[in-house]
Amino acid sequence: MVTTSTNTDRANDVRPMTGGAVLAEMLKAHRVGPMFGMGGFQLLPFYDAVRSLPLEHHLVNDERCGAFAADAYARVTNRPGVCDATLGPGATNLVTALVESFNAGIPQVVLVGDTHRGYSWRNMTQEARQADILRPAVKELIRIEQIGRIPELVRRAFAVATSGRPGPVVLDIPEDVCHGEYRFSADEIWIDPSALTTPSRRVRPDPRDVARAAAMIARAKRPLLLVGGGVHLSQAYAELAELAEGQSIPVAHTLSGKGAIACAHPLSAGLFGRYHRIANDLIAEADLLIVVGCKLGEIATKRYQLMPANTPVIQIDVVPEEIGRTARVEVALAGDAGLALRDLTTALSGDAMAAIPRREYASEIPMRQTRWREESSARLRSRERPINVGRLLDEINRALPPEAIVVADGGFAAHWAGLLIDTRRAGRHFITDRGFASIGYGLPGSLGAQLAAPRRRVLGLTGDGGFNMAAGELETARRAGAPFVLCVVNNAASGYVKALQHALFGAGQYQSSDLLEISYAEVARAYGCLGIRVEDPEELPRALAAGLENTNTPTVIDVVVTRDPANMLPGVDNRTLKVEKGDRPA
Repeated sequence: MVTTSTNTDRANDVRPMTGGAVLAEMLKAHRVGPMFGMGGFQLLPFYDAVRSLPLEHHLVNDERCGAFAADAYARVTNRPGVCDATLGPGATNLVTALVESFNAGIPQVVLVGDTHRGYSWRNMTQEARQADILRPAVKELIRIEQIGRIPELVRRAFAVATSGRPGPVVLDIPEDVCHGEYRFSADEIWIDPSALTTPSRRVRPDPRDVARAAAMIARAKRPLLLVGGGVHLSQAYAELAELAEGQSIPVAHTLSGKGAIACAHPLSAGLFGRYHRIANDLIAEADLLIVVGCKLGEIATKRYQLMPANTPVIQIDVVPEEIGRTARVEVALAGDAGLALRDLTTALSGDAMAAIPRREYASEIPMRQTRWREESSARLRSRERPINVGRLLDEINRALPPEAIVVADGGFAAHWAGLLIDTRRAGRHFITDRGFASIGYGLPGSLGAQLAAPRRRVLGLTGDGGFNMAAGELETARRAGAPFVLCVVNNAASGYVKALQHALFGAGQYQSSDLLEISYAEVARAYGCLGIRVEDPEELPRALAAGLENTNTPTVIDVVVTRDPANMLPGVDNRTLKVEKGDRPA
């Protein structure tokens, strides 16, 4: 534990502070990064303290986008993101983004103003049952009833946000608590350093379960690691690589797990699940599956059909009740992913644990990846107009430096990018909002990621529908000095929905899935940003280079892609796709 004081006699230093002021002091003590929000009367003392300290705070144009930006900031830094909103519509606008962070295990500390308790439930302006609305959307909601408890409850918020599976925590602050005063002594403003970053307070699995799992791995001829976002939450990159390389075990990843091991690594089998390169075939051939920090949900398991019924499974998860939730598990390792992987490696290194040699098995992976790339070259190097999205993603892979970060919007953009974007280093080089898969994350997520990593290039990928939802945050990004590049996949449609309508009902049978033809490059210029429109695939390298060179403003690259709904999905051709009624084809 530390305090903000270096002199013991400061324990007797007492000064009156508003609730808002001590909130800001506690956030400063926790060394928070940029905050995102839209103020109202209830939190004005907090805003005044933010100005005077000073802390970095960015006004957003929509509270949901502020929480998305804080979410992306947290993913890049492994520190809690911070956002705020006023009562009523400000609070309810947060819900979608908070569910994203909750489902994905992303730490946030969220300040929400609430009504003056002396007048509550008397039809106050913007009053709502906001605590009841927000509570199921977050890991914990803390209602602050006494000014003097603010330091304690802020510490609690950070502890909950960063421990176990991380998540968002709401501090609900009544107007009279924020505006009221209390005499605080200096020794009350202290923090717990272990709660500043994730993962905090790690736990290990039972050693007996580790021994059983290690024995199974040692005997397996074709084991396969299936990794999810839990590897990022644990920052278990070194531990994963050590186990995979030491035991010659290939690694496949979910959309959220991309970057757990570099896509360029010879043991990387790429994405598995609804879309894949080679990983689903390896799952079918495996004699042991080791699931690490992955919930094995609908997308990862192709609607629960992918996992072979008779293949034994070892599952590692920090939340014990997630283990075995969607697939039968032979050995459950409840604990932090990094510690569990390290314990497995240690157990497998003993003299009594002679593993079966797997060099020939491991050597299959690069050969299969090469074969897949050759078979996919028609899309990856396509010269068709409008532009094939596969060509766009291939050019992005070629243009980005190894340390770059790609932020993919929900749905259409995430599926294409998850399949085709290649990370060259382990770590959070690929971010997508798969906790809730909401459209509209791409732009604010790029903002949060760029502020989190100002020396790295950030490239966002969004559809025209996703851009329309969040276009106002270009103004925020320009004001914040965040020079990311945002590629708008412009197909004049809600592309994912239109492609599914085509698959289910046939050509021409579309309803409420078409958008107007708009030049998003011109929209960007109207916001004072660099706007580039690309209709010829041969112009993509030049456009990407210009965007990456621009560090003065955000850049929007408006890429005109296929309008053919039969060719909009990344892993299938709708003209030959067979669909069972009542089920999702992709």
